[in-house]
Amino acid sequence: MRVGVLYSRIRKDEKLLLGELRERGHDVEKIDVRKERFGLDSTTAAVDDLDVVVDRCLSTSRSLYATRFLDSYGVPVVNGPETGDVCADKAKNSLALAEADVPTPATEVAFTKEAALEAIESFGYPCVLKPVVGSWGRLMAKIDSRNAAEAILEHKETLGHYEHKVFYVQEFVDKPGRDVRVLAVDGDPVAAMTRSSEHWLTNAAKGGETEPFDLDERATELVERASEAVGGGMLGVDLMEVGVEADTAETGGSGEYTVHEVNHTVEFKALDAATDVDVPARVVDWLEAKAVELADGAVVGADA
Repeated sequence: MRVGVLYSRIRKDEKLLLGELRERGHDVEKIDVRKERFGLDSTTAAVDDLDVVVDRCLSTSRSLYATRFLDSYGVPVVNGPETGDVCADKAKNSLALAEADVPTPATEVAFTKEAALEAIESFGYPCVLKPVVGSWGRLMAKIDSRNAAEAILEHKETLGHYEHKVFYVQEFVDKPGRDVRVLAVDGDPVAAMTRSSEHWLTNAAKGGETEPFDLDERATELVERASEAVGGGMLGVDLMEVGVEADTAETGGSGEYTVHEVNHTVEFKALDAATDVDVPARVVDWLEAKAVELADGAVVGADA
């Protein structure tokens, strides 16, 4: 098959994916979005006759616009722009999960620092303040007191960008020193790992230690439901175990979870290193099947 890879920087994740595609003999078209132009009916990018385009843009804005344009040209792209739009915005993410009855932390959004302070006080301390758009745990704050809340809200109000005027406040979930990252393709788990840290932020990008994790039946169900809630595709589903003490946590699950986020341009190098699963191979397996599925759908649409 002919596969396009949208990117703005080639990281280890993209190298793993490109290596697997080329090893299988697939024709790969690398599309650097920094160098291309996207018009209303065509693009300078070489997208003709591609079976599927994989979005691996590091920049959220570039990802959302590039996939939207490609979709408008009829170019098959994963993940699609609708999924990206939901996953890129934490408020939309939370709404999608809640509307699908997927357990997710209690969340409120406010638009002034006064209303945000009321939301924080209603949750009590500690609670969490997050940017609606962002990754790798950046600009997230665990708020332990009213004084801290007032200072952080004032900082956000003066940062300038309109997204900082959207105050996304969430309950603090007392997880057992770790959370669970699952890579899933159309709801089917590929591999899972825990990310552990003494810090309340356990992201691998923040230095969290990774270990393989055995999904139980409940976690597998929630991964499938969360994936469906945001539109499917290749996703990183993040769960926190509920009611588990740090010193009793095992390699398997607790049976009770809350899904706090679904990521649409998921990194997988840490997962590939932490588990025995050949993650790039499983991803390409899915891409091959997806290309066939998309081609069959195009034929049916043409016949109709």
